[in-house]
Amino acid sequence: MKTIGLIGGITWQSTILYYEVLNTLAAKRLGGKHSAKSIIHTVQFEDIHTLQAKGRWDLLNDLMIQAAKSLENAGADCILICANTMHLTIDAVRANVSIPVIHIAEATAEQIIAKEIETVALLGTKYTMEKDFYKDILASFGIQTLIPNANDRDEIHRIIYDELSKGELNPASKQRYLEVIDRMQQAGAEGIILGCTEIPLLIKQEDVAIPVFDTTTIHATKAIDFALN
Repeated sequence: MKTIGLIGGITWQSTILYYEVLNTLAAKRLGGKHSAKSIIHTVQFEDIHTLQAKGRWDLLNDLMIQAAKSLENAGADCILICANTMHLTIDAVRANVSIPVIHIAEATAEQIIAKEIETVALLGTKYTMEKDFYKDILASFGIQTLIPNANDRDEIHRIIYDELSKGELNPASKQRYLEVIDRMQQAGAEGIILGCTEIPLLIKQEDVAIPVFDTTTIHATKAIDFALN
């Protein structure tokens, strides 16, 4: 089994989900008492949040490069950036390490194509919804991306940072997400991307009538596929 390097702490809530999925899959596929071989480099989310708000993606590139190099030097065979938004830094990271950095949007696009879906709605932080880095990857697979209106984007973003990042699961917030999803379905979405690694804490497939793409699970599964290949 190869060793999976995780850049975690963005947030620690989602890092827990990654660790759980990786080890659950390893045990299921290998049987017995197997677990995933992994190394976690935890960054300081306060620093990440502050630099995001200031638009200092140059400094965020530097932080993620340092984390990735640390994992490579520690013996990781691949790297996962455990946050959708921070894939804004993936080009810089890939340019500075010699091991694969698995892209969450590429892995998600493969799953969307497998379900023969052409139009999806993307929920995530405002950075993920409003910038092109994620939508461009999906477009390269022939997938059209819809995003919520400005008010809905603000509320989705607020819930992620003020609640989900702290592990707070508010029924009213879940209802708000479901209302947004319903509007996106009416707008033509055939599937919903949970494009923030904390959203699966709140929204499950059984909550939604159309396919839901849990990017945390998809990303971790892609890493297990790599580690066991």
